Amino acid sequence: MKKFAFVLVALMVSVAANAQFEKGKKYIGASMSGLNLSYSGSEKTHFGLQAKGGYLVADNLMATGLVGYDKTGDFPYALTLGVGGRYYIVQNGLFLGAGVNCKFSDDFNDLMPTVQLGYAFFLNHSVTVEPEIYYEQSFKNHKDYSKIGFRVGLGFYF
Repeated sequence: MKKFAFVLVALMVSVAANAQFEKGKKYIGASMSGLNLSYSGSEKTHFGLQAKGGYLVADNLMATGLVGYDKTGDFPYALTLGVGGRYYIVQNGLFLGAGVNCKFSDDFNDLMPTVQLGYAFFLNHSVTVEPEIYYEQSFKNHKDYSKIGFRVGLGFYF
Protein backbone atom coordinates (compact mmCIF):
# COMPACT_ATOMS: atom_id res chain seq x y z
CA MET A 1 0.00 0.00 0.00
CA LYS A 2 2.87 2.40 0.80
CA LYS A 3 4.40 1.82 -2.64
CA PHE A 4 1.07 2.53 -4.32
CA ALA A 5 0.64 5.77 -2.34
CA PHE A 6 4.18 6.85 -3.20
CA VAL A 7 3.64 6.19 -6.92
CA LEU A 8 0.32 8.06 -6.81
CA VAL A 9 1.90 11.11 -5.13
CA ALA A 10 4.82 11.08 -7.60
CA LEU A 11 2.38 10.91 -10.51
CA MET A 12 0.35 13.83 -9.16
CA VAL A 13 3.49 15.96 -8.67
CA SER A 14 4.75 15.24 -12.18
CA VAL A 15 1.35 16.02 -13.74
CA ALA A 16 1.14 19.32 -11.82
CA ALA A 17 4.68 20.24 -12.84
CA ASN A 18 4.07 19.32 -16.47
CA ALA A 19 1.15 21.73 -16.67
CA GLN A 20 3.55 24.58 -15.91
CA PHE A 21 5.91 23.83 -18.79
CA GLU A 22 3.38 24.33 -21.59
CA LYS A 23 3.80 26.72 -24.51
CA GLY A 24 2.70 30.27 -23.68
CA LYS A 25 3.49 30.24 -19.94
CA LYS A 26 5.62 33.04 -18.49
CA TYR A 27 8.28 32.89 -15.79
CA ILE A 28 9.94 35.35 -13.43
CA GLY A 29 12.56 34.42 -10.89
CA ALA A 30 15.32 35.64 -8.63
CA SER A 31 18.37 33.73 -7.45
CA MET A 32 21.34 34.10 -5.16
CA SER A 33 24.78 32.58 -5.62
CA GLY A 34 28.02 32.83 -3.79
CA LEU A 35 28.71 32.91 -0.09
CA ASN A 36 31.68 30.69 -1.01
CA LEU A 37 29.51 28.32 -3.06
CA SER A 38 31.31 29.10 -6.32
CA TYR A 39 34.92 28.72 -7.36
CA SER A 40 37.24 30.42 -9.81
CA GLY A 41 40.99 30.93 -9.81
CA SER A 42 40.85 34.58 -8.75
CA GLU A 43 38.05 34.68 -6.17
CA LYS A 44 38.14 34.08 -2.48
CA THR A 45 34.58 35.22 -1.75
CA HIS A 46 31.68 35.81 -4.08
CA PHE A 47 28.12 37.05 -3.80
CA GLY A 48 25.71 37.30 -6.70
CA LEU A 49 22.07 38.19 -7.31
CA GLN A 50 20.13 37.56 -10.51
CA ALA A 51 16.68 38.41 -11.80
CA LYS A 52 15.43 36.27 -14.67
CA GLY A 53 12.41 36.31 -16.92
CA GLY A 54 11.26 33.73 -19.43
CA TYR A 55 8.63 32.65 -21.89
CA LEU A 56 7.88 29.07 -22.96
CA VAL A 57 8.12 29.21 -26.75
CA ALA A 58 7.22 25.50 -27.01
CA ASP A 59 6.31 22.78 -24.52
CA ASN A 60 9.31 22.27 -22.18
CA LEU A 61 11.42 24.95 -23.97
CA MET A 62 11.86 28.41 -22.41
CA ALA A 63 13.65 31.49 -23.76
CA THR A 64 15.18 33.53 -20.91
CA GLY A 65 16.73 36.90 -20.21
CA LEU A 66 18.57 37.96 -17.08
CA VAL A 67 20.14 40.86 -15.27
CA GLY A 68 22.58 40.29 -12.42
CA TYR A 69 24.95 41.82 -9.89
CA ASP A 70 28.16 40.15 -8.69
CA LYS A 71 30.59 41.20 -5.99
CA THR A 72 33.81 39.28 -5.54
CA GLY A 73 36.47 39.58 -2.86
CA ASP A 74 39.20 41.82 -4.30
CA PHE A 75 37.43 42.83 -7.51
CA PRO A 76 34.84 45.58 -7.93
CA TYR A 77 31.24 44.72 -8.63
CA ALA A 78 30.14 43.48 -12.04
CA LEU A 79 26.81 43.88 -13.79
CA THR A 80 25.55 41.06 -16.00
CA LEU A 81 23.10 41.01 -18.89
CA GLY A 82 22.29 37.72 -20.56
CA VAL A 83 20.06 35.71 -22.84
CA GLY A 84 19.56 31.99 -22.95
CA GLY A 85 17.26 29.05 -22.92
CA ARG A 86 16.06 26.31 -20.64
CA TYR A 87 14.88 22.83 -21.59
CA TYR A 88 12.87 20.80 -19.09
CA ILE A 89 14.21 17.26 -19.51
CA VAL A 90 11.63 15.40 -17.51
CA GLN A 91 8.19 16.59 -16.63
CA ASN A 92 8.91 16.79 -12.91
CA GLY A 93 11.13 19.90 -13.21
CA LEU A 94 14.68 18.77 -14.05
CA PHE A 95 16.15 21.25 -16.56
CA LEU A 96 19.22 22.03 -18.65
CA GLY A 97 20.02 25.65 -19.42
CA ALA A 98 22.46 27.44 -21.68
CA GLY A 99 23.10 31.04 -22.57
CA VAL A 100 25.52 33.90 -23.09
CA ASN A 101 26.17 36.54 -20.43
CA CYS A 102 27.89 39.90 -20.89
CA LYS A 103 29.69 41.03 -17.72
CA PHE A 104 30.52 44.71 -17.29
CA SER A 105 32.90 46.06 -14.67
CA ASP A 106 35.37 48.91 -14.20
CA ASP A 107 38.30 46.52 -14.69
CA PHE A 108 37.00 44.15 -17.37
CA ASN A 109 34.23 43.37 -19.82
CA ASP A 110 33.66 39.76 -20.76
CA LEU A 111 31.39 37.61 -22.89
CA MET A 112 30.70 34.38 -21.02
CA PRO A 113 28.87 31.30 -22.34
CA THR A 114 27.13 29.50 -19.49
CA VAL A 115 25.42 26.16 -18.84
CA GLN A 116 23.20 25.12 -15.94
CA LEU A 117 21.66 21.95 -14.54
CA GLY A 118 18.82 22.50 -12.12
CA TYR A 119 15.51 21.42 -10.71
CA ALA A 120 12.25 23.34 -10.38
CA PHE A 121 10.72 22.09 -7.11
CA PHE A 122 7.09 23.24 -6.93
CA LEU A 123 5.90 24.54 -3.56
CA ASN A 124 2.41 25.07 -4.98
CA HIS A 125 0.87 25.35 -8.45
CA SER A 126 3.04 28.30 -9.52
CA VAL A 127 5.91 28.94 -7.03
CA THR A 128 9.17 27.00 -7.21
CA VAL A 129 12.48 26.68 -5.40
CA GLU A 130 15.17 26.20 -8.04
CA PRO A 131 18.61 24.96 -7.04
CA GLU A 132 21.11 24.76 -9.90
CA ILE A 133 24.74 24.05 -10.64
CA TYR A 134 26.27 26.39 -13.22
CA TYR A 135 29.45 26.88 -15.20
CA GLU A 136 30.56 30.15 -16.85
CA GLN A 137 33.40 30.14 -19.36
CA SER A 138 35.47 33.33 -19.63
CA PHE A 139 37.09 34.46 -22.87
CA LYS A 140 39.40 36.92 -21.03
CA ASN A 141 41.40 34.70 -18.72
CA HIS A 142 40.10 31.15 -18.50
CA LYS A 143 41.61 30.11 -15.19
CA ASP A 144 40.91 33.35 -13.30
CA TYR A 145 37.41 34.27 -14.46
CA SER A 146 35.75 30.98 -15.48
CA LYS A 147 33.52 29.82 -12.69
CA ILE A 148 31.62 26.79 -11.44
CA GLY A 149 29.08 27.29 -8.68
CA PHE A 150 25.78 26.62 -7.00
CA ARG A 151 22.80 28.96 -7.06
CA VAL A 152 19.39 28.82 -5.36
CA GLY A 153 16.41 30.77 -6.61
CA LEU A 154 12.69 31.27 -6.38
CA GLY A 155 10.55 31.16 -9.49
CA PHE A 156 6.98 32.04 -10.37
CA TYR A 157 5.22 30.45 -13.36
CA PHE A 158 2.04 32.11 -14.66
